[in-house]
Amino acid sequence: MLKKLTLLLTSLTSLLTAAPEATATAPDTKTYELRTYYAAEGKLPELHARFRDHTTALFTKHGITNVGYWVPLENQENKLVYIVSFPSPEAQKQAWKEFGADPEWKTVHAASEKNGKLVTKITSQQLSATSFSPAIQPVVKDPARVFEMRTYTTQPGKLPNLHARFKDHTIALFSKHGMSHFGYWQIQPGKPEAENTLIYLVAHASKEACAKSFADFRADPDWIKAKAESEAAAGGSLTVADGVKSELLVPTDYSPSK
Repeated sequence: MLKKLTLLLTSLTSLLTAAPEATATAPDTKTYELRTYYAAEGKLPELHARFRDHTTALFTKHGITNVGYWVPLENQENKLVYIVSFPSPEAQKQAWKEFGADPEWKTVHAASEKNGKLVTKITSQQLSATSFSPAIQPVVKDPARVFEMRTYTTQPGKLPNLHARFKDHTIALFSKHGMSHFGYWQIQPGKPEAENTLIYLVAHASKEACAKSFADFRADPDWIKAKAESEAAAGGSLTVADGVKSELLVPTDYSPSK
């Protein structure tokens, strides 16, 4: 009887010890791509139609995961901003190659541009999730909410300090003040600005909620203390002058994230 009890206790101990590892979140090793399309004058509706009716399905066909599609709340440049993901850089290259060669895409592309090009410029950034990012995946929580894309440019060598401040303080304080986390990224090594750039997406109930959340966040004594201590340790500001850019975005009707 004593022997059976000892074995039972040993088994329970092993299970309890193994539980944290079993429930731990695996590192996100996917390759993300942030793409911005600048539509020709008057062509943004047609660009949306092409994505809605054809492009997103073709992306899926070729192993490209549609994460989210947005337009600026004040879209003076006729932009479409979207994020897609791939299992690896190699998969990314292969997927774009196969997509570009797909006869269906070639037909759709030609038909959509019979009256002129839809896009005048495309920018692309190759990203990796930071260690402190929540799980990045398509999600619908509230079709009416507003997203905010923020880009930080750090002083040389200060990106690790910024990451540490986000991991240890900023993330929790954002949650405290009503912001929803979507994803946090860094530019992949070897790409331009990889050593000094943090890009992230948070969501708010509205434009007004965004303003209030950040006002409350900046006035929070815990944030003031964390900011001061992090800058004292780093020997000055972590970001360059005018190094924080913000743009409010709203999801398109075909975005898998809202």
